[in-house]
Amino acid sequence: MTTLSGLKLTTAQKPTHISPVLQRRNKLVRRLWEQAELARALTAGTQYAPTKLRSVLDKATGIRQQVQVNKRVKQWWFTADSGKLCLSVRYGTRVLELAKGKYAVEVGTDKELVATLDVIKAAVIAGELDAAIDAASTKLRSGFGK
Repeated sequence: MTTLSGLKLTTAQKPTHISPVLQRRNKLVRRLWEQAELARALTAGTQYAPTKLRSVLDKATGIRQQVQVNKRVKQWWFTADSGKLCLSVRYGTRVLELAKGKYAVEVGTDKELVATLDVIKAAVIAGELDAAIDAASTKLRSGFGK
């Protein structure tokens, strides 16, 4: 016990349940990170191709295998009628309402895109978009009902 005597021991345990609000925030933060990586690759002139595991059934043997496939990441930014670059934030297939009647952020150029995504990510972590995420999540879940 002499080895552990120098440490401060506690009875704390890792929580096994995360609140739904925190789960939604984490989901959106992961998607914002993907968009930032996609934007960085665009400005660097490289390709961003994340991979995911997919379960595939081999018809010849009947064995299910895990294979790595490229994950499709669609960009959230577009060029508006004014010629400016705009960014809309999505939760699933729904576009989030960032303010009353405002669904996009005017970015301007490709260089400002990553910084804008980082600002939005900080706002999500701070909980500023919780109401919009909840509304989109509710609308998304209503489509799965009978």
